[in-house]
Amino acid sequence: MAAAEEDELLPPRLPELLETSKHLLDEVEVATVPTGSRRIDKVSKGLELLKTAAEMLSQLDVFSPNEDLEEIASTDLKYLMLPALQGALTLKQANPSKRLDHLQWAREHFLNYLTQCQHYHVAEFELPQTKNNSAENNCAGSSMADPNLITMVSQRQAKLERYKQKEEVEQRLSALKSAVESDEADDECVREYYLLHLRRWIGISLEEIESSDLEIRILRGKDTFKEASTFHSSREVRPPMKPFILTRNAAQAKVFGAGYPSLASMTVNDWYDQHRKFGALPDQGIAKQTSEVKRAGGQQEDEEQKEEEDDKRTLQQAQEWDDWKDAHPRGNGNQQNMD
Repeated sequence: MAAAEEDELLPPRLPELLETSKHLLDEVEVATVPTGSRRIDKVSKGLELLKTAAEMLSQLDVFSPNEDLEEIASTDLKYLMLPALQGALTLKQANPSKRLDHLQWAREHFLNYLTQCQHYHVAEFELPQTKNNSAENNCAGSSMADPNLITMVSQRQAKLERYKQKEEVEQRLSALKSAVESDEADDECVREYYLLHLRRWIGISLEEIESSDLEIRILRGKDTFKEASTFHSSREVRPPMKPFILTRNAAQAKVFGAGYPSLASMTVNDWYDQHRKFGALPDQGIAKQTSEVKRAGGQQEDEEQKEEEDDKRTLQQAQEWDDWKDAHPRGNGNQQNMD
């Protein structure tokens, strides 16, 4: 009884942490509800266990950068998968507001795993571009005729090759799984089994980094669009202008109107002052008339005044002629000769 209680108090061992985390990841991947509470708890627990396992690996110095892949024990090869498992579980976190952070953290975990596998020469592959090696690739590819086209072709070929390797790895893993899990396999089979797992996660990591980069660009584009929309919506909105009737002076404003109080009337000066207050006038002022416009307006006024004077003169002459005819009826001038 006491021995059982002591076992419960002991912290979990490194193999148990890894196996429990893998089991939680498998359960999360087949979950039908992507945002359920149980699924979220499993993801959080798996990430916590993997973090503890990574700390234990660092303390135990299981791997050394000075050793080769052949020097690593067969049973220790599986611990190289820790960063890849961390990246996979990080992507399973369901928090849309932190999706961009989760993608960046997962990409970092996958990239650490790929760098580690390349260091030990687990498989032949090219590391995804980072800030450092992307600048080197751009400088090296600047002299090429069409680097983008060549990159697309090479990426397509790499995808086809990974797809073929994935099928072969899956078939071989299914053949070795039962023997390894039942402890019936020899050291050579165990080593092959874990190396196949490492190569399988290399393909998964490359695909996840590629899809994460695409999603990161989309999310950053959405953030840029939101910032632009917020900037335009925050601009000062001018208050709507009230309807009015233009008059020449204040006296006309009192006389003319629509007959009801909802429609205001104002003078030209009032209209100008109101528009200047809200900045609605071009260049904060009415454009000045040119000399030609003034001259044309003056000529028009002179012509109108001249026509008005001619009309008065013509009317006066007609009235004088009528008066003369009334005072001198026809035939009045011959009456003296008849006498």
